Amino acid sequence: MDPLSDVLSLLRPHTYVAGGFELGGNWSVQFNAFIGIKCYALVSGACWLAVDDVGESIWLKAGDCFLLPSGRPFRLAKNLDFEPVPFLTLLAGEWRGGVALLNGGGDTMILGGHFAFSGAQADMLLGAMPPVIHLHEDTDKAGLRWALERMRHELIEPQPGGALVAQHFAHMMLVQALRLYLADGVGRSVGWLFALGDPQMAAAIGAVHAEPGTRWTLQALAHRAGMSRSNFARKFKDTVGSSPMDYLTRWRMLLAGDRLTRRSEPVSAIALSLGYNSESAFSTAFKRVTGSSPRRYAQDGALNRNQR
Repeated sequence: MDPLSDVLSLLRPHTYVAGGFELGGNWSVQFNAFIGIKCYALVSGACWLAVDDVGESIWLKAGDCFLLPSGRPFRLAKNLDFEPVPFLTLLAGEWRGGVALLNGGGDTMILGGHFAFSGAQADMLLGAMPPVIHLHEDTDKAGLRWALERMRHELIEPQPGGALVAQHFAHMMLVQALRLYLADGVGRSVGWLFALGDPQMAAAIGAVHAEPGTRWTLQALAHRAGMSRSNFARKFKDTVGSSPMDYLTRWRMLLAGDRLTRRSEPVSAIALSLGYNSESAFSTAFKRVTGSSPRRYAQDGALNRNQR
């Protein structure tokens, strides 16, 4: 898989909600803090988005999409002077298929999904993002529009299996939004996600993801990027925000953490498969990155699964 697919597949959301709401009249809705990322798009109408501790409010119009990776409380409103109703009040009211209605709807329709993740893998994706991402350019939105229209159809006209299909379209919507975010920030923003838009950096990152157990050296990764070692190290740091070897170590530890919490594998086997000559060397690197020993990490993961 490509690196973005790698990271998204590791996240494995434990809360995965797809749905929408249609609002009418003088409306304003307050949303509580949440865990994970929310991805919404306006199918029709227009409104304000106000996120706690994030400067100015954002005016949204039909066709706009926004991502909220920080989990902060936020408000959507036709007019920010209107008294907001809690989102839970909206959920307890009138519904049309999988779409909640406020004041009979008819003004603004918003569709989206909420994806809650757990573990260090989530930090790799969400930690590099600003609290609000507003996608409002029309360029290359065809994929997003298609996913939205199919999702709207599944929610408004429920059919057998429609809830599951809507979830898949919400996931597609998230990926399309991340693609647009990536394309918009290439060359202007720092982080592994934006580095995927640079052919040289993408070649090196792709090699790390494809063969995490290879005993990579700085020279070998520079060769994959078609650059000298010094130029590659400097550009990688400037583009990704960390050194190539730090990125390699962190990705290995993310893979190791996933295997420790999902499978019954000996630590020694995981260490060997990820390029470490000894279990002790692997354990030292794992604790440096995660703050926990491999065995403790596995025990905590098992405990968390049992408590869900």
